[in-house]
Order: sequence, then structure tokens, then C-alpha cells
Amino acid sequence: MSEISIIGAGGFTGKELLGLLSGHPKYKVVHLTSDKLAGKKLSEVFPDLPFPEDLPFKKHEDPVPKGSLVVLAVPNDASLQLAPKFLNAGHKLIDLSGVYRLHDKQAFESTYKLSHTSFELMNRVVFGIPEIFREKIKGADFVSNPGCYSTSVILAVYLLGELRHKIRPRIVADCKSGVSGAGGRVEDGGFAFTGVHENFRAYKILSHQHEPEIQEYAFSGSGLPYPEILFVPHLLPLYRGILSTVYLEMEDSSSTADLLSVLKKNAKGEPFIRIRETPEEIDLLKIAHTNFLDVSLRKRGTNITIVSALDNLVKGAAGQALQNINLMLGEKETLGLLP
Repeated sequence: MSEISIIGAGGFTGKELLGLLSGHPKYKVVHLTSDKLAGKKLSEVFPDLPFPEDLPFKKHEDPVPKGSLVVLAVPNDASLQLAPKFLNAGHKLIDLSGVYRLHDKQAFESTYKLSHTSFELMNRVVFGIPEIFREKIKGADFVSNPGCYSTSVILAVYLLGELRHKIRPRIVADCKSGVSGAGGRVEDGGFAFTGVHENFRAYKILSHQHEPEIQEYAFSGSGLPYPEILFVPHLLPLYRGILSTVYLEMEDSSSTADLLSVLKKNAKGEPFIRIRETPEEIDLLKIAHTNFLDVSLRKRGTNITIVSALDNLVKGAAGQALQNINLMLGEKETLGLLP
């Protein structure tokens, strides 16, 4: 059994990952940390999790079992301090923060309002969308897990493949998320459920930290320059799920059926991508508590509208992390995620 340590296991993503690992046939969770919950047992914090061992939460600075794969589920500033430490100690590492996603240091520091103190690690890290970087993730020792919004938009565009060369280099992404995707760990009153009940609003308009991430990776492998991105997230009165509507323009005679055929061809063999026949078929109930990304589109004239949906806590975070763990440790990619 391979051993897993989760640093910052008391948050939304930490709990989701613990749930996925609770009955995993190949992995054993051996170490949990949370500075706020240190000293408490897992059963006290998450009594609804059917976990085989009642592990205690420890502090972030407590020693991590040697040889365990480390998952960092901590805020950006903590990740800056902890990631180099674990890598230098020889641990394989998956980081769920945004610290090691952007290869433009200036863009990172402007977006995250942090000084990047270990930017040299960007030469070592692999961006963790398996559908794009699977071969690099296999055997990697450092993977940066993508953002939830980013995954929903990047893959929706990436699946167009070579047709991206015909697209106007401008992506408009109109995305809606439940509170567990938008509020994260540092919630204010507007992101708590009382702030969204019977309410709906946009936030971080044209200033969200996932915007440069979408810009860097949506055209991965195409050789094209970064596209212009207009990204507006919205907050839904739900706990989980992201539905993204992406608007593109393309001077081409292809029909909707032609474009759907391209999506199906490029998604062939991908265990967690489902191409739907119409965008109206896509909704959050179909992807809740799964690691699937559902995608469809429609074309009218030069305009293409793509709709995608995923569970922000699974494919948008913990499930994609488990995909990456499986690849990093040489196991079947779907292990623990599909029957």
C-alpha cells in the first residue's frame, strides 16, 4: 500500500479527498494536518466519513511519514513555504493551491498579490490536467492541480483540437459555481450559504485568479499565442457544481454536427469526459459527486457556444488529484474513481 499524507485536510477539498481514499484498494492515508483542528480525531471533525482509521489531525509543521505522497490543500502563502520543504525531503507532491500553475512570474504576483519565493520550481512542476499532460504526469514528482473553473473552461476549448487554429483568439467564459467552489477556505459573509440563499450574483469580474490559468492552458499544444480571456464567475445558491458557458467565434463552414464529431474524436478513450448531443442535456445533477466533465456545443453562423459541467470538489479538485496520484504512482488512472 502506498502512503498518503494530506496537509490541510480540514477543508472542503481535504474532506472530499478523504472520502475518495477511504476505501481505496492501493492507498492508505497515514497523516492529516490542520492547524485549527490539531489534536482532534477524524471522527470528531467528519463523523459522516466512513474512514477505516480514526487518525488524529496534526499541525502542519509536524513530521510527515517518510516516503508518503504529500497532498497540499493549504492556502497559497502556506504552499509557498511548504512545497519546497516536502520536495527537498524527497516526497512526491500534489499542490492544490494556485502557486505553481502560472509560468509567468509577473502574472502570478499581480494576480495572487504574493511574491513568489520559489519560482525555480516552475521548471519542475507538471500542470495536472491528465487529458492534456498525462504522459508528463506519469512518474512526475511534482504536480500542480488545476483550478475548478479553469478545468471546466480549458478542457471545453482544448477538445476542439486543431480547430482552435480557426478560432478568433478570444474566449468569453460565463461560469456559475456552488459555494464550495467559490468560497473556498477563506469565506466572507457573501460566500457563506446565508449570503446566497434566494440570491445570485457575479463576483471577481475580470479579476479572478483562474483567468490567467485559462489563458495559459486552453490552447495547449496548438502553438498558438495566448488568447484574450473574458472570464466572469457567478455564485449559485448550491453547495457543489460548476456550469460554464464558453463563447467563441470561428470563420468556418463546419456545422454543429461536425464540431460534435470533433469533440467525440478528441474525447475518445478519455474515461472522465462525456460528450452530450445537445448543450441543454448538461446540468449539475448529472455530474454531482462524480469525476466526469460533461461537454456539448452548438454553432450558429460564426458563433460557437460550448457548455461544460463538473463537480468542483471532484473533477475540479479532489477527484482530479486522485487521477494524478494514480498516474504518479503507476496505478490505473480510474482506480478509486470508477467502479
